[in-house]
Amino acid sequence: MSLTCYLDAFSGISGDMLVGALADAGAGQKVIVDAIASLETGAVVSFEKVKRAGIGATKYHVQVEEQHAHRHLSHIVKLIEKADLSERARRDAVAVFRRLGEAEAEVHQVPIEKVHFHEVGAADSIADIVGAAVAFDQLGVSAIVCSPLNVGGGTVKTEHGVLPVPAPATALLLTGKPVYSRGPAVELTTPTGAAVAVTLAESFGVLPPMKIARMGYGAGGHDFPDQANVLRVILGEPTGAAEALTVAVMEANIDDLNPQVLAYATERLLEAGALDVTLSPLAMKKGRPGQLLRIVARPEDREALARIVFDETSTLGLRMYAAERRVEARSWADVETPHGKVRMKVSAGGSYAPEYEDCWALARNSGAPLKQIIAEANYAYLNRSR
Repeated sequence: MSLTCYLDAFSGISGDMLVGALADAGAGQKVIVDAIASLETGAVVSFEKVKRAGIGATKYHVQVEEQHAHRHLSHIVKLIEKADLSERARRDAVAVFRRLGEAEAEVHQVPIEKVHFHEVGAADSIADIVGAAVAFDQLGVSAIVCSPLNVGGGTVKTEHGVLPVPAPATALLLTGKPVYSRGPAVELTTPTGAAVAVTLAESFGVLPPMKIARMGYGAGGHDFPDQANVLRVILGEPTGAAEALTVAVMEANIDDLNPQVLAYATERLLEAGALDVTLSPLAMKKGRPGQLLRIVARPEDREALARIVFDETSTLGLRMYAAERRVEARSWADVETPHGKVRMKVSAGGSYAPEYEDCWALARNSGAPLKQIIAEANYAYLNRSR
């Protein structure tokens, strides 16, 4: 069964919170303990049931017997490669550390080979990252989605002195990802937690459609009075279409453009990847008739589509805001009509509709009315479905 894991980081994410949450959701604690022991870093791990703001959670403890102040990436990779881990867990753990190394190298302006990992290279962080990789593999998680990250606020004490939250490496890792700050003025998202999320999560956004199978809560070190300091993981079987659930909506009011040019702009926007483009009539200032241009897009396509709007229309400004949507899974089925083949779009709920472009092409080529082609396609699909 395909299993999706949603990281609900409303109180941030750290490596120990993640391992605790996955263990709370059913990952084998002994499997994780044995995997960390095989690293031979001197770290001993254990699990404890605790409460945070009244919520039962699992706390992942890492006790370090021998701590090395600095480690290079190559040293950490060798430790992971010789440990008793599955191929997937080994690959994921190495990928996370490489991502951390790239961020540290850019922050300190040194080659990645010369990066000293300090806190993230310590035995406890190795135990966090490897523990998370082992837990994901042990649970059989096939896809990871992460919520927007609460990074916290204030300052944090590091090897390099007192730094603002999010710390430089954390901020760099989260470039282009949705973040916010709410709650106590402490570091809620650590470099280790950020590295795991951005490396292993396939997307960031709202909870994807799923049939929930289980949940788990991983405890942070503090117990805040007004906020449960836990990371929640939600595991379930995916349902619905695999499409963007968080979208960008872009709008502009236009009253001084040739309608032919505006129609051309909508065609260009759709060709460039817009999910939907609509025009609605408006009564604008001084009684002038206008059009509301509204574009629904994937967040990553927003800037490219904005450039097309500015190039192809007369507007000087765009309103942009995030929105959520729900989509139903759908598939395609071919039907034969007296005038040719038509693709039918069929939803998981059983509704159906002929593809307009196919019907349009058959109508133009045959000379038959478009409404007749559409009726023939619907009739053919109904007959085939009986």
